Amino acid sequence: MRYFANVIKILSLAVLGYYTILLLKISVQYFTFDQDVGFLRIKQDYLHIKIWKTAFYIHVFTSFISVFAGFTQFSGFLTRKYPRVHRYLGYVYIIDVMVFAAPSGLVMSFYANGGLISILAFIILSVAWWWTTYKAFILAKRRNIKSHKNYMIRSYALTLSAITLRLWKVIIFSCWDLPPMDVYRLISWLGFGINGIIAEIIIKIKK
Repeated sequence: MRYFANVIKILSLAVLGYYTILLLKISVQYFTFDQDVGFLRIKQDYLHIKIWKTAFYIHVFTSFISVFAGFTQFSGFLTRKYPRVHRYLGYVYIIDVMVFAAPSGLVMSFYANGGLISILAFIILSVAWWWTTYKAFILAKRRNIKSHKNYMIRSYALTLSAITLRLWKVIIFSCWDLPPMDVYRLISWLGFGINGIIAEIIIKIKK
């Protein structure tokens, strides 16, 4: 049973590592500030809005950091052997999410494609992401390690919505012939909703 659990854990880490690299590859295309690449191709009407454009680049350039830094926080080896590194990377994750990634995501939420349905989804995601990260930080400072770990699971599950949103998009387009905006409205909720459910299941199992 333990062997099976370890295999699942290794496979999960491998898949997560692969998609983390893929996310970096997606982010790199924006480093040239070319306005006719990737996601910007469908946001041409918003490029003149300075607050949206600034928030977009902040979000793109910092979200990958939170994916990577958060990934390290679940390494038992790092926690046991290099607790100081674990703690420093934890601070990187907290600062990145609370100061840059989540606030910029919230600004972008108000300009989301798909109307009110998508806007509401991304607002909830941004606020929940910031709040769960804040709670993880406060609980760590209070040495409430068990609750800290639970909120880190919740926070990182929301961080991974950057990856799962894209996965759901591929899955839905592969299985159904739906209008693009309907798909976008659907994945705006699926991207973080399913992650949140899985996070709660993991927390319950760990108990």
